[in-house]
Amino acid sequence: MLKDVANIVRGLSADIVEKANSGHPGMPIGCADIGALLFGELMNIDASKTDWPDRDRFVLSAGHGSAFLYSFLHLTGHDISMDDLKDFRQLHSKTPGHPEYGETDGVETTTGPLGQGFSNAVGMALAEKMMAAKYNTEDHSIVDHYTYTIMGDGCMMEGITSEAASLAGHLGLDKLIAIYDDNNISIAGNTNLAFTESVADRFKAFGWQVIENIDGHNIDQVREAINQAKSDKERPTVIMAKTHIAFGAPNKQDTADAHGAPLGEEEIKGLKEKFDLPVDKKFYVSDEVKEFFRAHAAEMQDQRLAWEKEFEKWAAANPELKKDWDQAMDLKLPVDLKEEIMDLKIEAPIATRKSAGAALSKAFELIPYLVGGSADLAPSTKTYNGEYGEVQKGDYSGRNFRFGVREHAMGAITNGLALHAGLRPFAATFLVFSDYMRPAIRLAALMKLPVTYVFTHDSVFVGEDGPTHQPIEHVEALRIIPGLKVLRPGDEEEAKAAWVEALETK
Repeated sequence: MLKDVANIVRGLSADIVEKANSGHPGMPIGCADIGALLFGELMNIDASKTDWPDRDRFVLSAGHGSAFLYSFLHLTGHDISMDDLKDFRQLHSKTPGHPEYGETDGVETTTGPLGQGFSNAVGMALAEKMMAAKYNTEDHSIVDHYTYTIMGDGCMMEGITSEAASLAGHLGLDKLIAIYDDNNISIAGNTNLAFTESVADRFKAFGWQVIENIDGHNIDQVREAINQAKSDKERPTVIMAKTHIAFGAPNKQDTADAHGAPLGEEEIKGLKEKFDLPVDKKFYVSDEVKEFFRAHAAEMQDQRLAWEKEFEKWAAANPELKKDWDQAMDLKLPVDLKEEIMDLKIEAPIATRKSAGAALSKAFELIPYLVGGSADLAPSTKTYNGEYGEVQKGDYSGRNFRFGVREHAMGAITNGLALHAGLRPFAATFLVFSDYMRPAIRLAALMKLPVTYVFTHDSVFVGEDGPTHQPIEHVEALRIIPGLKVLRPGDEEEAKAAWVEALETK
């Protein structure tokens, strides 16, 4: 049946893009077998309760292949109708050109700029580890899920992917499973025009389990690879899935023409004939596939209800943990937060990074779900709170991160932490390096995420470091990002108030 599901999605994706006269059909058609396995068998998601805390997370890092995601979300019973699929890429539709968090039921994060989704997935997998370390007990395991992401050649070329993969390997995020849609095609042609390195060797060096030579159209091979990924309890896994872009299209398979433009009616006819789909029907879903997903939805609902019973037992046995859980999931602030922070006695005059650091320390004391870190600048940004421990491989109970000199990944991983729910993250570096984070900041603003950025060493008064480290245009550049609140405290009182304002902004 999974092969039938994959073929239905091939036809559906081709029709979706064709009707819009815009979009990317090649990836959805090429990855349909992988998607059928994930959405039809392996992933634990319940469309009737999309905020189930212990659901598996799926991130389409190759966001241009959104017709793939929308097709499977429709089939699994999410709030995406056939009419919504027909409105693909139309203004104000539920099915925008690239997946948008908060706009489409079942979409875990906004993706499109390549590599961002993969890095968000690293953040989600890190959040799972941290939540499990805090809330699971010997008798009850209430946080136990996987994070899956599909990434393409473009994601693999982006620098942010290397930054995030390096940190994920260092931290041993074994419940992160990345599937590399390795089809060797880019917009401009074959990837060998500009991309000839060994991706497998790169990820091995990052400390990942690398599963090679998987036929992405062989469902049994992909299933075996994912089971192998789950058996490794020390490392994240990347599965190198060889696929054909626009698999089955008679003339456009394995060509750049299939990447970012509709296939055309004749090509779709040939595709449907190859997979025994009715050529005279558009947006076709067989009754058998509909029934398959109705039954699958019932199974997923049963799994979620079983988890809820386990959660109730855990809550009864651990009332203090349950109280912390509720506070964290709702991002509930202590009633005396403002008073406690504003009453701090800070000797003046003092650098605002130091007074802000004192305010952050008090916030750490008051808010148990507040977590964060710096891009190797914690001593300078005054954002490390050592008494609360740090996150390292094998011990995820701390609340401080060491992101290393990986500003771009830090921004996107922080987004993933916020998207997971249950944590309120911040990220810190020098203001001049906010440029290295800008794409992730922009996406956080688009998604309205409760993320705080701490940028120190403001203006020309950095002095001796010279013009490379003197942020002249950066505050204005940040202020023009829609949805981003920029606070620039001038003294210790304003620094304290800035943290209160930031934490009260959800």
